[in-house]
Amino acid sequence: MALNVTQKLIKSHLISGEMKHGEEIGLKIDQTLTQDATGTMVMLELEAMGVKRAQTEASAQYVDHNVIQVDNKNADDHLFLQSATQRFGLYYSRPGNGVSHPVHMQRLAKPGKTLLGSDSHTCANGCMGMLAMGAGGLDVALAIAGKPIYIKMPQVWGVKLTGELPDWVSAKDVILEMLRRHDVKGGVGKIIEYYGPGLNHLSAMDRHVIANMGAELGATTTVFPSDEEIKHFLKTQGREEDWTELTADEGATYDLNEEINLSELVPLIAKPSSPGNVVPVSEVAGTPIYQSYLGSSANPSYRDFAIVSEIVKGKRAKQGVSFDVNPTSRQLLTDLVKEGHIANLLQADARLHQAGCNGCIGMGQAPATGRNSLRTTPRNFPGRSGTLEDSVFLCSPETAAASVLNGKITDPRTLGMPYPLVKDPETPTVDTKLLTEPLPYEEARKVELYKGPNIALIPEMDELKDELEIPILLKMNDNISTDEILAGGARVLPYRSNLPEISKFAFEIIDRTYYSRAKASTLEGGHAIVAGSNYGQGSSREHAALAPRYLGLRVSLVKDFARIHWQNLVNFGVLPLTFVDPDDYKLLENGDVLQLSNLREAVKSAKEFPISIKGKNRQNLVRHSMSERQIDVMLEGGMINWAKARQDETHV
Repeated sequence: MALNVTQKLIKSHLISGEMKHGEEIGLKIDQTLTQDATGTMVMLELEAMGVKRAQTEASAQYVDHNVIQVDNKNADDHLFLQSATQRFGLYYSRPGNGVSHPVHMQRLAKPGKTLLGSDSHTCANGCMGMLAMGAGGLDVALAIAGKPIYIKMPQVWGVKLTGELPDWVSAKDVILEMLRRHDVKGGVGKIIEYYGPGLNHLSAMDRHVIANMGAELGATTTVFPSDEEIKHFLKTQGREEDWTELTADEGATYDLNEEINLSELVPLIAKPSSPGNVVPVSEVAGTPIYQSYLGSSANPSYRDFAIVSEIVKGKRAKQGVSFDVNPTSRQLLTDLVKEGHIANLLQADARLHQAGCNGCIGMGQAPATGRNSLRTTPRNFPGRSGTLEDSVFLCSPETAAASVLNGKITDPRTLGMPYPLVKDPETPTVDTKLLTEPLPYEEARKVELYKGPNIALIPEMDELKDELEIPILLKMNDNISTDEILAGGARVLPYRSNLPEISKFAFEIIDRTYYSRAKASTLEGGHAIVAGSNYGQGSSREHAALAPRYLGLRVSLVKDFARIHWQNLVNFGVLPLTFVDPDDYKLLENGDVLQLSNLREAVKSAKEFPISIKGKNRQNLVRHSMSERQIDVMLEGGMINWAKARQDETHV
């Protein structure tokens, strides 16, 4: 049987289940990735489960999100993460080394391997011929301990690329075209695999850009083949021996098929406040901007910065426009300095920030209220920038550069200058010290975990109750993101290791009264939320499930869930239910009281069961899609309880 690349990756790592769409499969994980916004909780979970040593081929902890040290919180957590990596045998990347995804690609990514990361953009490393998936922190902690990841077998969506990108159009426009066609739910339940002759004109980093924002389509991950271009990339990083060829067999087929002629693409832009709200740049040209922001894991390459440097060389940013440059790695920054590109950017009035995620996650560079921000970042969900009522557009580096010169959104094709030809350095900088190597086992066991005053242990969670009578505290619309459930940014993320404190920010973008009302509900047995489709899209941060659970959330009832958030709810004992009849959503209101009787047996014995609405003489039929394994996890109150009950299996 001819196999595509995705099928080869899954087949070679399959531990349980069959490769049939919708069936639960267990996959062996070779590598893991954690970052500081989620990794602190992962390290606490490793400690809680009694894990002694990472069982993966390589696990790396990056500090890239919370690098603004306005007080002791971030600095203390960085010390905790450093001590934890030493204790558990992980690589460590310190603040300033760069964003996890491109650094991992440079130093650790290997074709043919699996990678699980507690960051939804882990899928970026699918550019290397890897099966690279985002997941909640607890799933990653279990993978570090040597346990498989369980997912439902996705459909494989083959996207054939033909042609070659025209001038002023780049890889960001390719993924924006996918979002224009399919919106933020288009990839749910699918792995996107790119193939075809168009790949011959896309570099490894171009592929990274496309794979990165597969997360915005809701895809399980994105996969590219490992071909001569990936071999070349690894050679430039001094790692040619890590290359293996991995391509689709002749005659391989896909569950779904699509084609993109790269030659026909135009500069595109996602309008506020969704990555799927995509139109041609020409359609919004002339819109005034306050900020033009360059960087993030969605545009991390040398080319992405160098081409902007060449466009603005000898010119100045329009007066009144903030031109923000966020290098994505120390290695990249070194090359940009060597080649004179940083000087060009600074002379064009750019503000140079440290290597890291920074404003992408709302850690600095927040735009002014009521002003438009143009960004090369992957997301523009409401409030994600750090400004509550923000107006963020997503675009390519070319569009960002053209617009900063004019002070308004500008189609770069109208600049009236030749398209700059940018080539990577002949001998790029290779910084092998970006990652600190794991300590030997005996030395590692002597390391004491450093815990500053901001670290709070995870509270114990009770098991699923058999009888629930709980009010609906929030009713929400479609496409609620994890940024809206629990925001990122400089106010919130420093409390990532302190659940009681970070829970105070839960749902504040939607309803500032939620915290106080939810806190009160814990005395009465908890509460429920109701929402529309694609609930929990966006970031993989498990705090978006854990904080509401801490505040008494017992049931999330929606039309359908985003994959990672659904898994996180299961992991922390929040019952994820969907309407059998989506129109029943219209019949529920804030304040309605849900009555769930004989619940434990109902969850065990049936996928569908009724719930009653108190005082309304009405029932709604609901459904869950948990596997038998997940049902056991739910009944025990979450994955930590489940793992503790099986300590012999998780101690390694």
